[in-house]
This record gives sequence, structure tokens and C-alpha cells, in this order.
Amino acid sequence: MLNKHRPDEKMRGGVFDFFRRTEYTKSTMFSEKKAKKPILFSGVQPSGTLHIGNFLGAIKNWVELQDKYECLFCIVDYHALTVPQDPKILKEKIKETVRLYLACGIDHRKSIIFQQSDVLEHTNLAWLLTTLTNMGELSRMTQFKDKTQGQESGTIGVGIFEYPVLMAADILLYGTNVVPVGEDQQQHVELARDLAKRFNHRFGETFVVPEGIIKKDGARIMGLDNPEKKMSKSAVSEYNYIALDDSPEDIRRKISRAATDSSRDIVFDPKRPGIYNLLTIYKIFSGLTEKAIEKKFKGVGYADFKQDLAETIIKGLKPIQDNLRKLEKQDKHIERILEEGAEKARELAKEKMKVVKEKMGLK
Repeated sequence: MLNKHRPDEKMRGGVFDFFRRTEYTKSTMFSEKKAKKPILFSGVQPSGTLHIGNFLGAIKNWVELQDKYECLFCIVDYHALTVPQDPKILKEKIKETVRLYLACGIDHRKSIIFQQSDVLEHTNLAWLLTTLTNMGELSRMTQFKDKTQGQESGTIGVGIFEYPVLMAADILLYGTNVVPVGEDQQQHVELARDLAKRFNHRFGETFVVPEGIIKKDGARIMGLDNPEKKMSKSAVSEYNYIALDDSPEDIRRKISRAATDSSRDIVFDPKRPGIYNLLTIYKIFSGLTEKAIEKKFKGVGYADFKQDLAETIIKGLKPIQDNLRKLEKQDKHIERILEEGAEKARELAKEKMKVVKEKMGLK
């Protein structure tokens, strides 16, 4: 905990300003019934490497929505266990994810930041919802098909099959009104909606039926090395993504090798996935319109465009990276934020689970 009265605070400037903004404080509690704003829930798995696709497609959007919604941002560590994890690495990844939330602009005084496994009601509700879920619904999930393609059915983990039900529990547990998701997760929000309606029909009005919201720009940032597939935290090649903590040299190197095509015109054409992906990234980081970008790079070659794109990304990530450096040795601060967030989330979750158990005849 930082001392607010240190005499040398002004001399050290921005570092202390940053920590005052992210310091552990008790923020206002809300409940589903008393919430003044619609409730928003979302989360990120603490695995792999967080990259610009995660930032542009999710976290940047969360920051912009904090004042419009009562927000819960979860570290979905149970979801990460659907594939093998090294316990020591996972523990560090959880703290790293919180640091990135804060560095990108998530304010824990406005939003609840917490760790999924700290709130037992997530798995409690997931089991109850599993009893209402059909195997056909889960086997039709596109992500399940993609992740298990080429595998024998006997080797596929049950967690991969059932995790959409846990995701539904994550959402429904807090009276969530909106869920900001990428296009690849919309199907899971639809399952949450179906389960909420099914439960309400069978046991009486209990769950809010959530809406998925997809950000138009950046909803699906594709891999730099393969623009036909989404940029992935778990990609084998580092040339698939730009990590949020990549150095300027790494960013320049990765962008220089990014896939384009044999055409010369630098225009927004979805039928040319390589250059379209790079232009989309440029558009979001620069804030320029598509017409302005096409005019700027008219007659310019790919090499010059990529150089400009790399510098634009470097400039855009600098504030985040500066904040990350300030948070690197603030483990106690991170732990306090997670403890406070878990306490608040548990209050909300217990409130909902009490109603659910009463409706189902369990209490």
C-alpha cells in the first residue's frame, strides 16, 4: 500500500499519479435489483499471451463501457483448465492478466475485477444448468468442433465439451444484461439465453436473458501469419500475434513478416484478408477513417505501409506498457484487488444462488 503523505511524492510525478488512480479502495457495491445501470459481464482466460487482438476486440471496448454499465470483469481460470496448465505458470498468468486489465484502463473502483475460482457459485450453478442442457446443443458448438477436429472421441476432455455451460453460469449468475463478445463467442451467449429462458419457463422468472454485443471494428483480429484464422493467444508461432508487452523491435519484425497478397493497392477489401486485417489494425490504433487511410497510402508500397503500421502500434501500446512497468512489482496491490473483487462477486452470486435453489426445491 502506498503512503499518500510521502513528502517526495510530487517529485516522482506520474508514477504516483498512476498508483493513486489504481490504489485499493472500496468501490460502490451494486446488486441485480438495485443496479442503477445495466449489468455487464466478461472475462479473459489467464493462459497464453495477451495480444492486440484481445485488446482491440475486448479490453479496449470494456474500458469504454465502464461508465455506461455496472461491470464485472472476471479472470476465468476454470475455463483455462480445459487444457493442461502448469500450476506455477497459471498462478503468474492470473496476476499478469489483472495487471493488463489495469494497464489498459480498467478501473477497479468502477468495476469488479475478480478470479472465477474464488466464487464457488460459478461451478454450483454450472452443474444445475448442466441438468437442463442437451448434449446436442453442446456438440453443435463451433468452437468445440474446431478444438477437437482430428481427435478421437475417446481422447477429448469433458471440460472442452461442457465449458459453454460454465460460461452460461458465469453470465447468468450476476443478472447480466449485456455480454461483449467476439463473433466466435456469440454462439455461447445464445446458449446462455436459451438456458435462462428454459429455467424461467420451468421454475419461474429467475434469470435475466442476456444480450451479446459485438463491436464492429476489431471484433475479430486475424493472425498476422494466417489471416484466415483468428489471432490466437496459444499460437505456436510468435509471428501470429503482437503481444501487449512486445518491444518496438519485436513489433517491427513481426509486422514486416505479416501476410499480405500479390496486389498493390492498399484498400479495405474483405476479399483480401491479409491487407484487410492489417488495415483494420491500423484504423483502430490510428483513429483514422477508412477513406483517410486509403488516401494516405495511395500509391504506397507494402513495405512503407507496414513500417507506418508498426510505428502506429508502438505508439498506441506505449501507455499500456508504461503502466505495466509500474505494476510489475505490485503483487500485493493485485492480490488486494482480487480479494475485494471476490468479496463483492460472492455477495451477488450468493444472492442469486439462494433464489435458484429455492426455485428448484433444493432449499
